[in-house]
Formats: sequence, C-alpha cells, structure tokens
Amino acid sequence: MTAVAGGRVVGVTVAILLAAGGVVAYGVDSALGLSHADADVPVEATNLALRPQPAADAPTIDAIAVPDDRLIARAAASVADALVARGRPRPAIGHDHPKARLRARVVLQPGAESPESYRLTNSADGITVEGASAQGTAAGLYAVADRIRSGAAIPANEVVTPRVPLRLTDAGSVGREADPAAFRGGTDYSLNTDIVGGALLPGAPWVDAAAADRIGNQFRQFVDHAVAQGYNGIVVPGFLEYVTFAGLDVYDDADRARNEALVTAFAPIFAYAADNGMRVYFLTDMLALSPPLERYLEQTTGGLDVTDERLWAVYQHGLDELFDRMPYASGLMIRVGEGGAVYKQRGWDYESRLAVTTPAAVRAMLTALLRTAGQHDKDIIFRSWTVGVGAVGDLHTNPASYDEVLSDLDDPHLIVSTKYTAGDFYSHLPLNPTMSRGSQRRIVEFQARREFEAFGALPNDLTALHQQALRHFLDTNPHVEGIWTWTQDGGPLRAGPMSLYLRTGFWQIYDLNAYAAARLAWQPGTPAEHITRDWIHQTLSTDPVTADRIAGMFARSRAAITEGLYIGPYADKSVKALGLEPPPMMWIFEWDIVTGDSAAIDSIYAVSRDRLDEAIADGERAVALATEMRDLITGTDPATWRDPALRQHLVDTLDYQVDLFTTLAAYRTTVLRHAQWLDTGSRQAQEQERQARAAYEESRTRHLARYGADLDLPAYNFTAADLGLDRSARDQAMAWLARILLAGVLLVLLLGATGRSATCRALWLGATRPWKAPDATTPALLAIPAAALLASRLAYTWFAAPAHIALTLTAWLLFAVAVRLISGRNRAWAVVGGVALIRTALLLAVLSVRGPGHYWLQFWTAPTARAVYITVAFAAFCWLFVATALACGARATIMAAGGALAVLAGAVAAIGLEPALTIWNDQLALLPWGLSRILGITVYLGIPPSLPAIAAGTGAIAATAAALGRRRPTTPGRIDA
Repeated sequence: MTAVAGGRVVGVTVAILLAAGGVVAYGVDSALGLSHADADVPVEATNLALRPQPAADAPTIDAIAVPDDRLIARAAASVADALVARGRPRPAIGHDHPKARLRARVVLQPGAESPESYRLTNSADGITVEGASAQGTAAGLYAVADRIRSGAAIPANEVVTPRVPLRLTDAGSVGREADPAAFRGGTDYSLNTDIVGGALLPGAPWVDAAAADRIGNQFRQFVDHAVAQGYNGIVVPGFLEYVTFAGLDVYDDADRARNEALVTAFAPIFAYAADNGMRVYFLTDMLALSPPLERYLEQTTGGLDVTDERLWAVYQHGLDELFDRMPYASGLMIRVGEGGAVYKQRGWDYESRLAVTTPAAVRAMLTALLRTAGQHDKDIIFRSWTVGVGAVGDLHTNPASYDEVLSDLDDPHLIVSTKYTAGDFYSHLPLNPTMSRGSQRRIVEFQARREFEAFGALPNDLTALHQQALRHFLDTNPHVEGIWTWTQDGGPLRAGPMSLYLRTGFWQIYDLNAYAAARLAWQPGTPAEHITRDWIHQTLSTDPVTADRIAGMFARSRAAITEGLYIGPYADKSVKALGLEPPPMMWIFEWDIVTGDSAAIDSIYAVSRDRLDEAIADGERAVALATEMRDLITGTDPATWRDPALRQHLVDTLDYQVDLFTTLAAYRTTVLRHAQWLDTGSRQAQEQERQARAAYEESRTRHLARYGADLDLPAYNFTAADLGLDRSARDQAMAWLARILLAGVLLVLLLGATGRSATCRALWLGATRPWKAPDATTPALLAIPAAALLASRLAYTWFAAPAHIALTLTAWLLFAVAVRLISGRNRAWAVVGGVALIRTALLLAVLSVRGPGHYWLQFWTAPTARAVYITVAFAAFCWLFVATALACGARATIMAAGGALAVLAGAVAAIGLEPALTIWNDQLALLPWGLSRILGITVYLGIPPSLPAIAAGTGAIAATAAALGRRRPTTPGRIDA
C-alpha cells in the first residue's frame, strides 16, 4: 500500500474514532446534565417590630365541673396544671361543683362540622366549654389550658372547628435512649426509626419487660403532650414485627413466638393513644422483608415481582392480621422511596428494600392493600416521598409523575402524604407542586426538628413559613385534610446532638415548631407572631422585656439559618445534575458533613458565578445576625425566665451558632474564591482565598476543640472539607509540574518526529504509524512512557489517590505485557508506550492551565470544553487498540484487552463496587464524601452493583473467544506510510 493510501486509512480511522468520541461526549453531557433555573422560592415574612403583650393574669378557678368522661377529665387536669404553673391553686375537678368557675359539658349538635368542634364562653359567671362530643369538649379544655399557659386572654364567645381534621405526629423520641457512647462518635448515620427494638431479646421470652415498661412510659408521656398541643393522631413505626402470617407457612415456631410476644407487650401500650382520642397509624417501608418471608415469596410466587398480585396477597394476609390484632389501628402508612441496610435495626432480621420503583408496582401494591384496608374500614396512607431511584424517583415533586401513578386511584381509604417542600426539608425550596394534584385525600408533612439545619439545635422559628405553605395548600386543594408533624424523626438518630424530644437536651428549641404546627392546623389564620409569642410565654418567660428580646431573637432566626447554612445564589435555583435534583444545601451534604468534593463546589460556583460577592457576603451577614441574636438573649435577666437553665441553654446554643457560622463563612469564602481563581486565574481571588483559608483553618481548629466532645452541641464534620482543601492547596504546584512534564513529553515526541533519537523515534512511530514501529526493546523504551504515566497521574491526582494510580498503571501494564507475550512482538512496547505518551500529553495540556482543580471545574461545568476533551481523549484511548491491532494483530489485542478487563474488573468485584468507589472517591474528592456513608454511591447514582462482575465476564468471554478463534497470518509493515 502506498503512503498516500496508508494516510487515507489512518485519516478515516481517526475520523471514525473522533466521531465515536463525540458520541461518548454527548452521552456524558446528557448524564451530567448540569442545568439551573430560577425557583419559585416563597418569601418568608418577618416582623421585627412586633412587641409581645404583657401576659394576662390567670383566671381564678377554684373548681372545674366535668361530666363522667375519661377524655374530658384528662383535659381538665391539663387546665389545673396550667393554673398551678401560673401560680394559682390547683382547682378541684369533679361532676358536682355548683359554684365551679369552669364548666365543661357535651352538647350534641347534629350536623356539626366536626366532632372536635366546641364553643368557649367567658363571662362574669365563669368559663363554659361546650363540645359537640367528648372529644370536642376535651379540645376546648385543652385550648383553655393553652391560653392560661400562654398568658393570653380567654375569648368571651368563640366557636372553634379545626380547619384541618387530621393532625398527626410522629412518635417523638420514644424508644430511643440518651446513650453518650452511641452519640459520641457523631458518625452513626443509621436511619432506623423503630421504637421497640431496645426491648427485643434474642430468645424467649423475647421481650424485656423492664424495657417495655420504660418505652410505655415514654409513649404515654409523649401522647399526653401531643394531645395537649392539639394533635389527634400518631404514627408508630412497625408492621412485620407484629404479624405472623398465620395460616401461611412463612415463619417457624420461634419467629411466630417472637412476633406474638411483641404484640402482647406493645399492643396495650399503643392502645393508650387510641384511648386518648388519637388515631393510631402504623408505618412501614415497602418492600418490607425478613429472610423467612423472602424465602416464602420466592417459593410461592417465584421471586420478588412487585407487580405480581400473588406477592401482594401475602402482604394483604399480614395486613389483615395486623388489623385483627390491633383493632384500634386506623390504618397503615407506607413509604416506597427509601430503604436498604442503613434503615435496618441492629440485631433484627427485618429489612426494607427499594423495590417498588415503577408506576405499575406502586399501583399493584396500593390496589391490593386498599382492598384489605377497605374490608376493615381502615386507611392506607401512601407517602409520595422518593429519593430519585427508579421510574417513580420524582413522584414527590413532578406533577406529571404524580398523575401517572395516582391520577385514577380514587379509593376513599387512600390518603397521600407529601412533604410541603419541592424536595426534602430544606429552606430555599418552592412549595411542592404535587400538593395541588389529584382527587385523593391529602396530608401535608412538616418537620419541627429540621435535620438539615443543625438537627434542630439552632433557633429556627418555622411558624410563618409553615403557615404560608399550609394556607396555600388549603386554598388550592380542597382535599387537604391533614398534617403530619415530625417532632424527632428525620435523618440519622445519633449523628447530631443528643436531644430527645421531651426528655433530653435542649429539645424545647424545636418544640416551638411542633406547637405551632398544631395551632396552625386548628386555625391557619392565627398570626404567626402571636403563636410564637404564646409559646415563649408558656415555655421561656412571661416578663414583657425578656419575652420581647426572645421574640426578636426568633424573628432573626430564619434569616440567620437561610444565609448561614445556604449559599443563596445557588440555593434559590432549581438545579439538575446527574439526572437528579441536588438539594439547595449541597455544600453541606448531608446534615453536618461539610463537603469538599469538586462536583458540588464547582457546580455551586458555576451557578453563583454572577453573584459571587453576594454569596460570600451572605455568610458574613449570618455571623452578624447570630451575634445580634446572642446579644439579645445575654441582655436578659436570668431571674425573669421560667427556668434560668433554659436561658443558659439558649446562650450556649447561640455561642455555638456564632462559632459555627464563623467557620462556615470562612470555608465558603475559601472554596468559592479558589473556584474563581481556577476559572479566571485572578490573582486577587487567589489572595482572597489565601486569607480566607487561614481564617478557616483557625476557626475550624477552634470549633473542633470547643465542640468536638460536646454531646448537646456537637462539632460539624469537616473531614470532607479538609480533604478537598488539601487537594486544592496543591493545584498551583500540580499545574507547574504538569507544565514541566508536558515540555518533557513534547520534547520526546519532537525528537521522535525528527528522528534525532532512536528511542524517541520508536515511540513516535508506535503512536503514529504502529506498523512501522521497530521490533526492539530497550530500557529507555519502557522507562520513558512508564515515568510519564506515573508522574502525570500523580499530578492529576494531587499525589493523593494511590487507588487511582494503582488501577491506571496496572491497566496499562497488564495490557502491554499481555500484548507482548501473546503476539511475541517487541514492538508492542513502542506502540503502547507511544500511545501512552500521546494520551499523557493531552492530559498534561489540560492540567498545565491551573492544575487538577481546573480540569474538574471544566469537566463539571463547561460543556463545550468537556465535549472537546472527551472526544479527543476517547479517540486517543480507542487508538491504543487500533494501533496495537495494526502492529501486533487483532487477536492478541482482543485477548490482552479482554484479559486486562477481566482481571481489573474482577478485582473490583471481589472488593465490592460500593467499597471500591468509596475508596476511589475519598481519595479524589470528586463526589460528596457523605454519599457512601448514607445511601451509597451506587444506590444514589443508580449504578448496578453487579457491573464489575458483568465487565469481568465480558472481558473473559472476549479474551476466550479470541483465543479460540482461528489465527490468521498477518504481515506487519505492509503500509509504507
């Protein structure tokens, strides 16, 4: 073949490879898909000018006359407790008190809007509460108690009907223990919420009676508190542990005995809520499994096909048993959007699995379970919450997905429960658009202890925001009939402060949000500031000056949170990346883990680039706000507080907030200015980064020293942040190293192109005309490419990722050695080495701009630059195999490539894909460090765990097929180009 013909062949080949690279670049761009648009974030109203009124005197009530009813008597006792708390004598409570100043009675009102309706009158003759039922009369008495505790005047004549008839709460901190050892590590990201696991024994009698009694006492305390606040329903975790699938051959005798023992121990405890007028719903994830149940399903239905009616018939059997065993239950709440090992209770064999991930599966499940619930006149509450996994991954926020899954499921026993935000419980999010969809009964979910906002450890008055959301949904959807308030649930149970609602720590700081949600559900039009004022009076202080300062502190709390924990210009955008919707607090991912990964930081910078100064200034304003809040509280007299210890708690909390926000402000400045330098090369940005880095390191050291061992106010986790900063500090050095290496590689290629060095000429021919590569071996022929590969990849990884170095160099080495041994041709060294130099030159050219940080900034945020690089890099990668085939034969190339793939992928499979990705990501700091500690990288990104095994098998098959194929003679060197 002539030189011209050979050139044409090479030209066509290169064009094909570049086209293939373009296709890959397009696919990568589609997968990353970073985009952003303005989000319709609600503007939160803040009234700094409001002054709480002095507390009204508590009424004089010597006796309370009530009918013979348990609910009403308990509500009357709450009034008596409120009077004592305000310094009045405890009144007598009984049926016959002719001169009672407070009378409660039931006045049947046919056609009343709600059985909880009541009339409250206050005259010179005393106070009268008349309810439409015992439940309504009790609600009226609890309202009187609330007015007394709040120092508010009791209305002269008021008829009250709850605007939201179903007011659910979680189970609080019931069943969770204040174990310092469990909380001290701060890295237990278990999400299990079961409340009875602490009482389970490994054998008969299966339940620790003392532990069950302790849990029972906690449950009753919580129910009493929730009822007094105005809630009328509770959600209790559990399902599988309370059923035996009687009549089916699912469990052995021991498993049945264990579950029966749990029912015997806890059914009476949970019945206490029903006895106090609360609806009791049990809560489970689906697919809920135990090893015996999974085996039974596999044997009887052929597997875990979640669209199979036979599978759901088994769960119907269990649900039927649950309602028979606990007839007071009002229904079952189901979540399909989360599951896995992180939700498993230690020592239990129950688990949940992300399996109900398609519209067909959801509909099959609901259709079956609603049939059973309807037979018992119970409800199925379906939580629309999902985390992006599967075909229904956006059900929670996408109206089209909601319609596809639920549009025609119009069952009177179906209630759909949805978080009020278009996402998780973050700030800077729009109201959830799916709340206006469908004809189903709806519940709005609120979180009092905001897990992503310091686990509720900081002042965070959500009253106005929750009011805005609730009123909007009530106005736009006539089917909204409930709220569900999380007082303790959400996020890891032992990774934050050791605060357990009603029991341990400074739980009062988020009790405000639980109290306010119930008040709003009763009367959504109540001014938010009045609700906050009432809570301040009954919890912290009735002194006008002190209450005023506390109210001012809370009025600033939302601005401090939304600026101190969020980067506003990014958080106010609707962002999409990797096919997901990242949360607005991406720089803290998640909870208390301050991230340092390039994907998050670079994306935040790209979105915030035009408002960078504002993004940085927000952090400084948050510090100023937190300082103002602290000054307001330290300026109060401890003697004016209901409990001076609560004042000290709050002062300590605000000290912590100032310290934390100072550290976070310095960190945000550091990473954003560094990204600005990577993007623009600005020396001013580099100097600003240097100053902020020094401030951050000082603040972080102080923060960890002061709060690292504090169980009430634990330090944030800066491990990932420091990993990222350690690498970013090396970017400039790595850029200079890349420039030096690039000059060396280009010199080698130049010497090879001009023929001034035999070794360099061999490498040049191996890279550009592999059929002309000499069939020779010299130490330099091996050492030059090897040194270039090692040095360039060390620069690429900041000298900080040995796993990546080992994988990359092993891959090159395995392929080169295999081709040499299989083909028997020494020219393999020149070909593989020459192509390695071309690939290395391309990488070094990008690194030489401003180091690996610039490389990844461009990769994550610059579609055009990324596309060009991937196109050329992929073409060069494929050229390796084309060149090797031209020089050493296709058979040897396929065998070597397949064998190398089989070995490397097999090694990853042996380690496990998730652990392998965790090691790799921890060293390169590309994706959030917290991913693998929470759901897992593979789960979050939808990567099949079997992928390495599949790749290894594919490589082995390809290598074997090539080895068994008929070997055809080749005549290398025929192209004289």
